[in-house]
Amino acid sequence: MDATPIGLCLTARAHGKGWAMPAPILPLIEAAPHWPERGALVGLDLGTKTIGVAVSDPDRRLATGVETIKRKQFKADAARLLAIAAERSAVGFVLGLPINMDGSEGPRAQSTRAFARNLAGLTTLAIGLWDERLSTAAVERELIGMDVSRARRAEVIDEHAAIFILQGALDRLAKLRGDR
Repeated sequence: MDATPIGLCLTARAHGKGWAMPAPILPLIEAAPHWPERGALVGLDLGTKTIGVAVSDPDRRLATGVETIKRKQFKADAARLLAIAAERSAVGFVLGLPINMDGSEGPRAQSTRAFARNLAGLTTLAIGLWDERLSTAAVERELIGMDVSRARRAEVIDEHAAIFILQGALDRLAKLRGDR
């Protein structure tokens, strides 16, 4: 693995040097070997207008919401995501991949893959893709069950979906390690 500090890779890319390899984009199980044994992961729920962001603890047991980013342009969105990753000393990203119920990939999945490719060009942190089918619907039901107002649900749904996505990925990784 590249021993170059992440910030240096980003700086080199930002100045057109382009010598750092882009981050791998893989299904979660294949991405896991690219991450060190310990270290936080950043979970993302990519929406058309917002990006829900969650982060795990360094032992990868619990996902916690961080914020909802109002999408502007890719460079600004990516800069905020990379800043969050740096602030949390993250070692990788988990990006929810919106797969259709029949297992196929539609326009939203293609858009998510394009976002992942663009983000991978700015970081060396591996990006794991995690099937997010029904995550937003599950979170919506949970928030309704907690009697959260419609306006408040709209504010927090993407961040909570990111928590749901990341926690599902963490649980899957823990099962693979034999932790649970």
